[in-house]
Amino acid sequence: MESHTQVLMSLLLWVSGACADIVMTQTPSFLAVSAGERATISCKSSQSLLSSANQKNYLNWYQQKAGQSPKLLIYLASTRYTGVPDRFTGSGSGTDFTLTISNIQAEDMGDYYCLQDYSAPPTVLQPPTKTSSESLTSCLHHSQPWTCNFPLLPKSLKTHETPHENVFRVQQK
Repeated sequence: MESHTQVLMSLLLWVSGACADIVMTQTPSFLAVSAGERATISCKSSQSLLSSANQKNYLNWYQQKAGQSPKLLIYLASTRYTGVPDRFTGSGSGTDFTLTISNIQAEDMGDYYCLQDYSAPPTVLQPPTKTSSESLTSCLHHSQPWTCNFPLLPKSLKTHETPHENVFRVQQK
């Protein structure tokens, strides 16, 4: 009976740990760059996003321009989405990821988000408050988990609020 109790306790601890939300930390929160320069954004996950089943990293990068819905740039850490210019490069594995924008252009100015979809709910952290009802930012401005529906995001993307900033704003110098 004692061995059954130990196994059950271990299983409960493992399950509760597996169900914890993954916390994402992105740096820096702001960077001013000039056209032609390189911008590097780092994203760190509290747990590995590398699947042991298929050796893929479940980390996505999104770009959001003022007044527009977020657009998928990179999925599976390093795969460019259709139509994304090759100056956008994703790299990294496990818990540490990078988005590099080489030869940055004026059209690249905007907010950048890393999002994990390794485990449910997919998580992205709250950026500074904005007022657009169509933005990822406003969706994340709720204290309860919220469902966001955007064309390039999963239909039932659940996000949660955390005290960390997770927006990377690129502006011209």
